[in-house]
Amino acid sequence: MKFRILIAAGGALLGIEATKAEAPQFNRDVRPILSDKCFYCHGFDPNHRKADFRLDTPEGAQCLTDSKKAGIKPGSAVDSEAWRRILSDDPEEVMPPPESHKTLSAAEKEVLRQWIDAGAPYEKHWSFVPPQRPAVPPSGEANPIDAFLAARLKREGLERSPEAGKETLLRRVTLDLTGLPPSVEEMDAFIADRAAGAYERVVDRLLDSPRYGEKMASQWLDLARYGDTNGYLHDILRTGWPWRDWVIRAFNEDMPFDRFVIEQIAGDLLPNATPEQVLATAFCRNHLITAEGGTIAEEYLNEYAADRVQTVGTAFMGLTMNCCRCHDHKFDPLKQDDFYSLKAYFNSTTEKHVENNSSAAYAPFIEIASPLVPQGPKAQVMVMQEAAAAVPAFVLTRGQYDQPDKSRPVTRRPPEVLGAPLPDAPANRLGLAQWLVSERNPLLARVTVNRLWQQFFSTGIVKSADDFGLQGEYPVHPELLDWLAIEFREGSGDAKPWSTRHLVRQIVTSASYRQSSRLRPEVTAKDPDNRLLAFFPRRRLAAEEVRDQALFAAGLMSGELGGAPVFPYQPPGLWEERSNGGSNTKVYVQSKGQALYRRSLYTFWKRTSPPPFMTIFDAPERTSCSVRRQATNTPLQALAAFNDEQILECSRQLAATILSDPRPSPERLALLYRRVTGRSGAAQDLKTLEEGLNLLVERFRSTPADAAELLKQGAAPVDPALNPSELAAWMLVASTVFNLDQTLVRD
Repeated sequence: MKFRILIAAGGALLGIEATKAEAPQFNRDVRPILSDKCFYCHGFDPNHRKADFRLDTPEGAQCLTDSKKAGIKPGSAVDSEAWRRILSDDPEEVMPPPESHKTLSAAEKEVLRQWIDAGAPYEKHWSFVPPQRPAVPPSGEANPIDAFLAARLKREGLERSPEAGKETLLRRVTLDLTGLPPSVEEMDAFIADRAAGAYERVVDRLLDSPRYGEKMASQWLDLARYGDTNGYLHDILRTGWPWRDWVIRAFNEDMPFDRFVIEQIAGDLLPNATPEQVLATAFCRNHLITAEGGTIAEEYLNEYAADRVQTVGTAFMGLTMNCCRCHDHKFDPLKQDDFYSLKAYFNSTTEKHVENNSSAAYAPFIEIASPLVPQGPKAQVMVMQEAAAAVPAFVLTRGQYDQPDKSRPVTRRPPEVLGAPLPDAPANRLGLAQWLVSERNPLLARVTVNRLWQQFFSTGIVKSADDFGLQGEYPVHPELLDWLAIEFREGSGDAKPWSTRHLVRQIVTSASYRQSSRLRPEVTAKDPDNRLLAFFPRRRLAAEEVRDQALFAAGLMSGELGGAPVFPYQPPGLWEERSNGGSNTKVYVQSKGQALYRRSLYTFWKRTSPPPFMTIFDAPERTSCSVRRQATNTPLQALAAFNDEQILECSRQLAATILSDPRPSPERLALLYRRVTGRSGAAQDLKTLEEGLNLLVERFRSTPADAAELLKQGAAPVDPALNPSELAAWMLVASTVFNLDQTLVRD
């Protein structure tokens, strides 16, 4: 006899077939239920624990309760007090209690009953166990990724979708690896290349493009909370862009990820540190900074150090460290001491608090040019510098900066649940960084490959990319996650350890990545969220991609790499509206010339008023570490995409380019459609566009003043010989194509 257990893990529901004799797995099936429904009152935090009964350890769960019965008696649910309380109808006894507003479903109760009857076995939380390289499932798959995914699909009675068409595939991988669409020439070349390995050659070409580093850096800037202003009330200008360019170069050169981490946390502490290794530590100072009068130095220096702990915890360990800043964690085995032991690594610097200061950088800083333009202008960038003597560190009572508990001093160490520091490492940021990238830390490789997976498949193998703790989701493909982690950390064959490029190539050359995105009813019935990847997940383009795609298709995009931020079009008055009188970023001065057409990566980022076009398309404010953008769908996006001056200018320039082509209108329309969407238009779609074009031409011929007004959008010149009525009509057709679902979605 078989039954189906529905497992709730991080909000995703997956059907798992099991035999009646098979006990639920603790990490996969049981812990998510206990963590969500029970640990808040019966978990790790002793100050919040009710009835001194805990369910997060076997010893606590099996102790005698007030009724003299074991809370959980292994092997017998009916003799377990916890089970009796779960089944109770008495509001004074039932668990979870009514005031918690949590309930156990029938399926969840059944999982708990089976687990107890099977002996109530506990396991160490899966992410705290060091990963081991699992055996690749036997199959005919050339790529191990496909072997793991196909084995799981087969167990669920599903199979992978066929490969996507060449046009779709080229646009998909070009956007994913460069953030830009393919050119018409690249499309023609790929379609014409029928030799074996054509797709792999495209991937290698894209990975060698300088645009690859720009795309990868755009993801890292969110995580590193990068901005060009300080935030807070005055939101003063800061110069951090040389660090942004360091990140671009690091990805383009495939800097080993362990070195990438070490240099950003402790590059200044490396032996004979180079200026660029010192520059890398600007990562630690990307946090908000205040220079307002009357602020308290001790308070804000404490905030800055705490921000570094939270960022390191999220970015490199996938843990919600901020939850134990004021008390022990409610769910994870993280103590308040753990937070302040990590903070002790970051509070012994030469950094000073400043007031009433409008400098673009505060000591310690380095004066340096962009690593991408070493002969270019230099800028002062805030970096890290260790103080001569370590500052004593204590747990802060309730997290208050002015209430150190002198009875609770802390030493520099990783969280206890993850083990001790490296024995021979220095007790400073360099020692922490070396521990983070060592095999002793079970989290870094997993967390990093999960984010990379999310980048290409929209959702991570662990959906909660910022939480690998007890409240996070259990991996939908745990063996694959560990295989990827070890492959990333150790490499294989010709691939060097910690090669991001190798892992990216492994992902995008897989058959799973190359499959069609067409929905299949038999798949959505069993796996509505497509977590098993029986078809490729579509996604709306990121904010930067929407704008950059338009610039690229219009032929306006500047290919300049790196340098100071730029100021593209935005509605007037935004900065004035959002700025305090003491701010030196109160007035927005629009760039001129080619600076208007730089990639969105280089747009100036004012924290209290981020670029509005990118904000509308879900870019974060970058006031804190962000590992995933939540895609929304609002009318404002359509209004922006149809009316933003940059998009209208791109529409006009593309129209002018198309009009200069000698081919007849139907062929011109096909070319326009293909340039923007990356695919050949269906006959009916092109016919609809042609009908609309004809109507628009008639309209603007009868109202030339309207055409003249429309053509004023943007600063780029157009050929004055072009007929204004025709140009305006083609401009609106181009705008329409820029707003098609085929354009705004990566298929």
